[in-house]
Amino acid sequence: MLPTLFETPFTPAEFRTALTSLARFETRPFIAVAVSGGPDSLALAILADRWARERGGEICALTVDHQLRPESDAEIRRLRGWLAERAIRHQILVWAGEKPASGIQEAARAARYGLLAQWCREHACLHLLAAHHREDQAETHLLRRRAGSAADGLAGMSAIRELADCRVLRPLLGVAKARLAALLDAERQPFIIDPSNRNPAFERSRLRNHDGTMAAGPDLETLLAKIRTLGYGRAARERARDALFARAVTLHPAGFAVLDPGPVLAASHELAEGVLSAVAATVGGGLYPVRRERVARLRRNLAATRKGHTLGGCRFIAWRRRTLVVRELAAAAQPVRLNPGMGFWWDRRFDVTFPSAASGCLTIGYLGQAPVTELNRRALRLGRGSLPRLLHPVLPAVWDADGLVGVPELWFARDRVTALPRIVFRPANRLTGGSFAVV
Repeated sequence: MLPTLFETPFTPAEFRTALTSLARFETRPFIAVAVSGGPDSLALAILADRWARERGGEICALTVDHQLRPESDAEIRRLRGWLAERAIRHQILVWAGEKPASGIQEAARAARYGLLAQWCREHACLHLLAAHHREDQAETHLLRRRAGSAADGLAGMSAIRELADCRVLRPLLGVAKARLAALLDAERQPFIIDPSNRNPAFERSRLRNHDGTMAAGPDLETLLAKIRTLGYGRAARERARDALFARAVTLHPAGFAVLDPGPVLAASHELAEGVLSAVAATVGGGLYPVRRERVARLRRNLAATRKGHTLGGCRFIAWRRRTLVVRELAAAAQPVRLNPGMGFWWDRRFDVTFPSAASGCLTIGYLGQAPVTELNRRALRLGRGSLPRLLHPVLPAVWDADGLVGVPELWFARDRVTALPRIVFRPANRLTGGSFAVV
């Protein structure tokens, strides 16, 4: 067991207070809990299970098998047995396929949250609990500080994180790891220790002692107080940024944004750059935030010239005293062949669903990715109020073997076409989300 000297177990009453301070729940709550088998997530599962049962609800423990270690199968079988003894429902989600040769921890984390969120969507589960505790918060801050993160990054993890399919809650962010270990001691509950958590090849592991606790460093309480102060500052900045979004940014379901540069450029440099970065992330669908120096350069260029600019897989185009933010075709996903009944997420921006009743295959891509001869051959029949022509190249379109079939956002479909795919703008990076929450 982990050292628990002088520590009292974290109690169900304290957990109830921590959880209900974050969110409101159904009368009979249904909650997913990410459980690796380690001490922190097992303690969370025990507490969440008791809390849900008291209210006539239930939890489902979700374990992601990353298939990175040969012993993981045996560990998951042990975990399943422990959870079964407590009558806790358990689902195993497998990260299948080839794994990257580098950046494995980052890739595993992305895959893990993708699988967890997908399960929540498929089972209509609104809440996903994660077991990050106060030492995790301190480690996150220190890692980001070493990487040169700005103030928002140094605020650490939010107690609430809004995903497209569920809401991640971290009710243990203010709880000492040793108190969770003390709870397991009191419950006589064994747990699994993942050796990768002690592998010095990973930077987070180098911040820990051999027993998994934080290595010597800044005074923990002082550091946590600083992180909380940074968190409150981040929350205030997010409120100001959301107010600026409401005044200056309009998102269109065709996947582009209209930006009023006046209010943005009148704001502080930090606030303006936060808005520009968020718009680029939403329209461009990038995996990672755009570098700060590039965002600052865009802000300066927008103030000095009306010429077009690129950032984060987007083009910023001056148009009628506004700025259009559109997908950069050179950075966009390639066209994809659609079979009847197929559904998928395309270019990290669009949900595409093709009816099973369709009579044949189609291809989806951006209109500007079509051969020029094809565009010249098909004259689009546009009605009043159609989108400006400079936007046409970045609109989703579909083709078959005979040529262009339809452009939904232009209300164009070829004669006698009975089934077009349903294309819904659902960007990977939403423009706004739940406010940063501090515990």
